[in-house]
Amino acid sequence: MLGGFGLTAVATVAIAPLVPEPALLPQRLVTEALQPQGLAEQLGALAAQDLVLTRSTLTRASDSAELLLARLGVVDAAAADFLRGDARARRLLAGRGGKMVQAQVSSEGALQSLVARYPAERSESARTHFTRLTVERVGGNWTAHLETAPLGGQLRLASGTIRSTLFAATDEAGIPDSVAAQIAEIFVTDIDFHRELKKGDTFHLVYEALTADGEPVAWNDGAGRVLAAEFVTSGRRYEAVWFVGGDGRGAYFTPDGRSKRRSFLASPMAFSRVTSGFAMRLHPLLQSWRKHNGIDYGAPTGTSVRVVGDGVVDFAGWRNGYGNLVEVRHGGDRTTVYAHLSRIDVRRGQRVDQGQNIGAVGATGWATGPHLHFEFRIHGQHQDPLAIARASETFVLDAASQPRFALALQTVQARLGIAETLSGTSGTLE
Repeated sequence: MLGGFGLTAVATVAIAPLVPEPALLPQRLVTEALQPQGLAEQLGALAAQDLVLTRSTLTRASDSAELLLARLGVVDAAAADFLRGDARARRLLAGRGGKMVQAQVSSEGALQSLVARYPAERSESARTHFTRLTVERVGGNWTAHLETAPLGGQLRLASGTIRSTLFAATDEAGIPDSVAAQIAEIFVTDIDFHRELKKGDTFHLVYEALTADGEPVAWNDGAGRVLAAEFVTSGRRYEAVWFVGGDGRGAYFTPDGRSKRRSFLASPMAFSRVTSGFAMRLHPLLQSWRKHNGIDYGAPTGTSVRVVGDGVVDFAGWRNGYGNLVEVRHGGDRTTVYAHLSRIDVRRGQRVDQGQNIGAVGATGWATGPHLHFEFRIHGQHQDPLAIARASETFVLDAASQPRFALALQTVQARLGIAETLSGTSGTLE
């Protein structure tokens, strides 16, 4: 006995396999002649089948019930009357076109059902769900019902090379615009996509292609979230991986587990064209040179404007040459200003979260055209918003989530390696 515990010797014994080698088993070849039925019998069996034909199309804004059914090869006055008269069925032809419609028709050409799939009618679910409208004949009568269903997804891999701009490269590689926009958002604090890209820079992606009941969706480019991305510019490699933490919230992380989410966004608008930088400029109305204490983002009237960081609305209203203006107070005596708005969606004293829409682009006040004037101030002094965003605080993944993150990182990096071999193209990962 040692320290109150007994010592037990353990031996390892090799056991021979109990199953014989397959190559040593007896083998037998069995052949049997099959006599196919005559052609007449085969045609008779085929005629006895109740065939259902499927046809698909997209709705158009100009569609009537008859026009849509005719494009599906259907002539059915009762069905057309139902599409016009039923409150639910009328949604098929309401609003903008682009709804995915699938018709099932019997072998005699009679319409049996219509199924329409389109973006979820509740805007907060549009990213993850779709609306399914089913119109079908039940017991000789037409019925219609609506339901919301989750979108599916297929993984797609893509690779591209910069020859002029990011969006030209993604077009060449067959990558949807919404995915290109996500790339710019992910790496906005690493790369200035207006000035720092060089010919020969490369990128590799893993992203979702959305499906509704297994069919690729026909709206929003049919693309979902970028799951992993790698961008190589001027010899520097930047990587990002989408990961959902233990709190159920997702974010992009670098391979060392550091979040790419900063305390402040680099831009108050998603993927806008910068028309004036943080520098001296000729004032378009006063025609005199003066320092431009902010950044102007040219965009169509009505484009959403988002707050760049958490804070409280200090002012929301009209202010002289700024026109409609929102001013938000953040921690550390930091404030942001959003001017020339066509619409204000917040009120004074309201707490706002990073990324929340606070208004829309306009041309109010001293403005020669629709744009957003954006300012970032610290202790009342104007600062370069992009520099502030790049230097703002970030956070590291918590220890409890790191093992899961390591497994996810291993998987997506293997997929990025496959994407790198595509050389300026994209493909689906089965």
